[in-house]
Amino acid sequence: MRVLLIGANGYLGRFVADRLLADPAVQLTALGRGDDADVRFDLATGSPGALTRFLDAVHPGVVINCAGATRGGARDLIQHNTVAVATICEALRRSGCGARLVQIGCGAEYGPSQPGSSTAEDAVPRPGGPYGVSKLAATELVLGSGLDAVVLRVFSPAGPATPAGSPLGRLAEAMRRAMQAGDGELKLGGLGAQRDFIDVRDVARAVHAASLSAAQGVINIGSGRAVRLRDAASVLARVAGFGGALHELDAPAVTLRPSVVHPRSESDHGVPGGPVAAAYPYPDGCGSWQQADVRTARDRLGWRPRINLEESLADIWMEAACRI
Repeated sequence: MRVLLIGANGYLGRFVADRLLADPAVQLTALGRGDDADVRFDLATGSPGALTRFLDAVHPGVVINCAGATRGGARDLIQHNTVAVATICEALRRSGCGARLVQIGCGAEYGPSQPGSSTAEDAVPRPGGPYGVSKLAATELVLGSGLDAVVLRVFSPAGPATPAGSPLGRLAEAMRRAMQAGDGELKLGGLGAQRDFIDVRDVARAVHAASLSAAQGVINIGSGRAVRLRDAASVLARVAGFGGALHELDAPAVTLRPSVVHPRSESDHGVPGGPVAAAYPYPDGCGSWQQADVRTARDRLGWRPRINLEESLADIWMEAACRI
């Protein structure tokens, strides 16, 4: 099976690539903007015609799109998450390869959920921020394209290579700094949000399964269980061997992000940390609660999550602890 993987060097893409390379039946070609891609192509600026010519030459049976942007202004998000997908869909429509499209969506497309509820694929999407809007627009393009296509709505990925600017990444970095400084306590703010964390390796398994299946439409990929960030912090402390006290700061009503820490820290996107920053408390636009209903993935892909959050957090900590 010839597979064209777009975004192989991204957070999710690298694990999808590893999973596919482990399958001897897969012949993998990576397309992206980096020098190490098999084929260099910028979806945000490249034309559908140029991509069509490449598809006709390679003739893949499956195209997997893991590319996209999670941060930036609305214009950048639309360019990389929506326009790029429009280019893929149009190129596939023009091409004679007849490839199946596996698009990586996200739980932020749904927006806030009722606490205690599980969000199924038939829920009406109401994204609460520009990222979710840009990803939902991409999903609608895929579903309306007439292609053989499936959209995997991935909830909150965790595990190896978790970005340092993500909530769990910031927790690990704050704990590393506290332990390095010999601090006997760690103050964390805004840990009331509850999210459905799913290990990136389980996501890669789901993408592999979707590539081989005939399933179409939208399929949720999550653990099926919401976890409060303060509980994740406690597990991380146990994994790290942090014997100090964890103190949760009262989250102000105008906090920028849910896992802001004290003392000062920085995210991988250069946003200054600290106990208070101006904006809204849930930058993903998902409110205080998200939990996926994952029965469709079980029934249509034969997929279930295998890796628990403690193992994901152990991998996050291992990488954070090695940072100088």
